[in-house]
Amino acid sequence: MLDVRRLRLLRELAHRGTIAAVAESLAFSPSAVSQQLSVLEREAGVPLLERTGRRVALTPAGRNLVRHAEAVLERLELAGAELADARSGLAGPLRIGTYPSAARAIIPAALAALAREHPGLEPMVTEVDPAEVAAMLRSGELDVALVHEYDFVPADPQPGLATESLFTEAMYLAAPSAGTIADHRDSPWIVAPHGTLCHAMAVRACQATGYTPRIRHQIDDFGTVLALVAAGQGVALVPQLGVADAPSGVALSRLPMARRTRTAYRAGAARHPAVAAFVTALQTALPSGLRCSTDLC
Repeated sequence: MLDVRRLRLLRELAHRGTIAAVAESLAFSPSAVSQQLSVLEREAGVPLLERTGRRVALTPAGRNLVRHAEAVLERLELAGAELADARSGLAGPLRIGTYPSAARAIIPAALAALAREHPGLEPMVTEVDPAEVAAMLRSGELDVALVHEYDFVPADPQPGLATESLFTEAMYLAAPSAGTIADHRDSPWIVAPHGTLCHAMAVRACQATGYTPRIRHQIDDFGTVLALVAAGQGVALVPQLGVADAPSGVALSRLPMARRTRTAYRAGAARHPAVAAFVTALQTALPSGLRCSTDLC
């Protein structure tokens, strides 16, 4: 009989690529992960991994087993959701991931609504870049999260996860005067740190108009970004949630592009009552200008 915990390790190896990364994400030692995967190979009766020096790759049998593991883990999530639904009242921790601008503009009202309806729940919020959410959901570090994508940076499908649309935002060019991205070929740019979706969005949006931006500052907080624009330090792209209370000296020009936010959770967890309650609280907490409609989200 194949052990579900070892199947989870194999699934994580398929997504993370190295035993060291799996060990770090699950708070194991690399030797413990290797040992458990070796036991799984004995249980399976066929080689699941190919070792070349320090690198490990999945064999065809290993990749096929990961596909079955995804289905097994989804069924376990469904079973957990049904058991939770059978209990009276919601209680215990709910680990929530969010990106900073949503943490400021939406999460407080959502948590207040959640507390009114389900006082036994203990929401625990962590700010995390959407690029890291999938791994944290699969490893159990998060139960539900807000993720976003941009027109120039669409989200890749993530095995083992499910999402649903929440809202769509307009995007703005923040600059000393009204204009377009094409007008700022020679301007210094303020973008998010390298490796984030926001960084990739800004670079690709400029490249779509024929140039690569000359990056001066890398800042992850939109309030700080707008303050730097007001100080004449460059121009930036800012989503609707980030433009509230823009300082004087900053002109905001709406662009023909958008940022879309979705809720994400492990496949099979949509019916978990705690996850469903949080999603409902989010929907009630949205400002009227962000209400999702089918044609936008």
